Amino acid sequence: MEYAKLGNTGITVSRICMGCMSYGDGKWRKWTIGEDAAREHFALALESGITFFDTADVYSIGVSEEITGKWLGEMAARDDIVLATKVNGPMGNGPNRRGLSRKHIIEACEYSLRRLKMDYIDLYQIHRWDFSTPIEETLEALDNLVRTGKVRYLGASSMAAWQFSKALYAAKEHGWHRFVSMQNHYNLIYREEEREMNPLCMDQGVALIPWSPLARGYFAGNRTKVEGEGPTKRAQTDPMTRRMYFNDSDEEVAAAVQKVAQERGVSPTQIACAWVLQAPGVVAPIIGATKTHHLKEIFETVAIKLSPEEVATLEEPYRPHPILGHMQPDPKRMG
Repeated sequence: MEYAKLGNTGITVSRICMGCMSYGDGKWRKWTIGEDAAREHFALALESGITFFDTADVYSIGVSEEITGKWLGEMAARDDIVLATKVNGPMGNGPNRRGLSRKHIIEACEYSLRRLKMDYIDLYQIHRWDFSTPIEETLEALDNLVRTGKVRYLGASSMAAWQFSKALYAAKEHGWHRFVSMQNHYNLIYREEEREMNPLCMDQGVALIPWSPLARGYFAGNRTKVEGEGPTKRAQTDPMTRRMYFNDSDEEVAAAVQKVAQERGVSPTQIACAWVLQAPGVVAPIIGATKTHHLKEIFETVAIKLSPEEVATLEEPYRPHPILGHMQPDPKRMG
C-alpha cells in the first residue's frame, strides 16, 4: 500500500479509502451485506495496509457505522486508523433529524460516536450542501466539535465550487476550522469536477477523495440498462447506475479502458482506478465492494502506474455531462 498526506494537513492516509456503504442490514439497500460477512472485508483491508475508512450515519440508517465500529474496534488500534463519517442525510421523519443545523450536527455526531463506539471521529464530513441552513451556522457547529475534541478534521462532499469557496472563505473570516477534504463525484465517465471544483481544491490545499471512482461498478462490465439484470444483487437493484451512466460516450470510455486493460493484462476496473489515483489532487479514491476478491483487486491497483500515452487514450473519448451527484434545493425545507 502507498500513503499520502490528507491535503494540507499532517495526517497520513492510505491511498485507497475503504468505503463502508456496502455494510448494513439489507433494509436500506437490498445489496448491502451484514455484519458477519463484513468481518472478512475489514480483515482483508487491514492486512492490505488500508488505514482510511469512510462511512456515513445515513448508510443503512446507522447500521453501517455500527458494523464499521465493531470490526475496526476489534481488529485495529485506534491510533493506526483514520475513520471518516458524514452528516446531513435523514435519520428519521422529524424535520430536525436531517440537514446541517447546529442542533442536528451536534446530536448526529453524538449518535455516530455511540454507534462507532469511538471517542472521536478523525474526519467529519458534511454530506452535501444544506440549502435551508446558513453556512455560518453549519461551520460554527463543526468548529465547536473540533474544539471540544470530538472531531479531528472537517470535510465536505459534492456541491458547486462557488458553495465550497464560500464555505472556505467564511471559515477563514471567522477563524473557524476549515474543510481539509472534498469527497466529490469523479471518475473516467464523469469528469465535470475538473472544470472548477478540482482546481479550487488544489489551489486551497484541500484533498480530493472521490466517491464512485469506478462509476458504481460500471467498468466491471456487469451493469446493464435493464433493471433486474446482472451477476450481483447490486447490479440488479441499483437504479442510480442506470440514471447516472450509459450515455453513448460512456460506452466509448469503457471501450478505451478495456483496450488498455487488455494490453496491460489487468482488469478494466483496475485501470479505471489507476486513472483516478494518478489524477491531479486526488489523495485516496473511496472504494466499496460486496465481494472480497473485488476489494483485493482494487487494493493492488496502487502498483499500476499509467503512462502519459495510456492516460491520453483513456481520456480522449470523454464528452461533457450534466451535473450529477449534487444536492438540489428542496422548496419545502427552504420556507
